[in-house]
Amino acid sequence: MSSPSRTRLRMSSVTLLAAALLTLAGCSEEKAETKEVVRPVKVIEIAQANDTRMLNYSGSVRARVEMNLGFRINGKISERLIDIGERVKAGVLLARIDPADYELSVRSAKASLDAAERQVETTELARIRAEQLFAKNVSPKSELELAVLSYNQAVATRDSARSVLDQAKNQVSYTDLKSDRNGIVTVINADVGQVVSSGTPVVTVAVDGEKEVLIAIPELDITQFQPGKPVKASFWSDAALTLQGRVREVAGSADPQSRTFAVRVSLPNDPRVLLGMTANIEAAADSTRQLVSVPLSALGKKDDQPIVWTVDRTAETVHARVVKIADFTGEGVRIAEGLKPGDVVVSAGTQFMTEGLKVKLEGIAGQQSAAADKATLTR
Repeated sequence: MSSPSRTRLRMSSVTLLAAALLTLAGCSEEKAETKEVVRPVKVIEIAQANDTRMLNYSGSVRARVEMNLGFRINGKISERLIDIGERVKAGVLLARIDPADYELSVRSAKASLDAAERQVETTELARIRAEQLFAKNVSPKSELELAVLSYNQAVATRDSARSVLDQAKNQVSYTDLKSDRNGIVTVINADVGQVVSSGTPVVTVAVDGEKEVLIAIPELDITQFQPGKPVKASFWSDAALTLQGRVREVAGSADPQSRTFAVRVSLPNDPRVLLGMTANIEAAADSTRQLVSVPLSALGKKDDQPIVWTVDRTAETVHARVVKIADFTGEGVRIAEGLKPGDVVVSAGTQFMTEGLKVKLEGIAGQQSAAADKATLTR
């Protein structure tokens, strides 16, 4: 090979080597640039808790007294004379059971009573005759005593038959279901043709008079609701309607399914308040236990534990922090433990966070109170 050819070959090799080195350098620079990527995040800052906070819970308006009416006997419903929403007065007939069998019992009891009365008449004649014979020393005293005993037994049998007849008549009267007080029919649980047993609720009547709101309170806030506590009631159907109420009754134990306590709030009499309306109960509570409220999007999970991602402002990195959830509200999640005032929490995009990730703060969206101002629970 000539010298010029060798020279050109060497130059080509050098060129290829330089290109390869430049390519490797470029990849290294890309990798370096990839490692230095800073992810922008949206955050909130936890503010100092207030001394008081407002609790808001939703419930429905109900009558203070609701009667679940049912028949006192078993039978097949033959008539239903009312509908849901109908107003009823005391003594009004609501439904009726087929009385045929009970009327037969009355006839049987009447026949037994007639037979018992005839037996009394017969034994009475025998007793009078025995008294006369004994007075004339014709018959011994033992016969008189036997006659008196037979008469007394006949009288007792007659009295028993009379009681059976009265009971049978009562059974016939129980075939009519009547309202004990004035009110509105709110529920009908049985209809014509249905066989019901004694005591089974058939009709529910909301008694006229005082109304109240039934709300469900989680155990976290139940200590803030004591009988006599003043509260404010507002209604979704009329924003201008606001009433002052008082806690009347607090359940002694939590519901086994929802784990909430039933609280009844009495309301003043107002014709604008109707049964079934949705009401919002607002009550002031002391912040004896500071709770942090964060958006639901700020909550994550790691090793089966709830976490949030906090931002180290100095290093501009994020770190996972385990928290304890108090409850969920309409505004997000209330945290009982794990956060304090001044903490900066990632409020969106938590699924992209990793431990020690470099981030760029886009500006704090707003301060979130360390004590949740509102806790709304719709039932």
